[in-house]
Amino acid sequence: MSNEILEMGKQAVESQPFSRLLGAQLTDFNQSEVVLEVPITEDLLQQNGFVHGGVISYAADNALTFAGGSVLGPNVLTSEYKINYLKPAVGDLLIARGSVISAGKRQAVCRCDVFIRNGTEEKMCATAQGTIVTVAGD
Repeated sequence: MSNEILEMGKQAVESQPFSRLLGAQLTDFNQSEVVLEVPITEDLLQQNGFVHGGVISYAADNALTFAGGSVLGPNVLTSEYKINYLKPAVGDLLIARGSVISAGKRQAVCRCDVFIRNGTEEKMCATAQGTIVTVAGD
């Protein structure tokens, strides 16, 4: 079942033009963990050579939403989220790890820690928390 969920998640990421633009990949997706990775290229940096905050925010938002969707189903959106940038991100791969903190029938509160990998070393560069809600399938 978990491979089936991962494949559905990969298809969802592939269907998002912005995710394709960033080269995002869903590498793990189940009810206990969501991992979204973004390979860092020069195009994703800001003027000081750090990964742009918008890229970090994208990774956190998507990981939060996939985590919420793992318990609420596929028709979900982010209702709100907050992100704390902890340190400048310098490296070759952004890794967002999302999980569910609490879930009901229509909403889930989720958290996401975002790491930057530089070679073999990972450092946390941001943390986020958000509320994911179900939407009516129109």
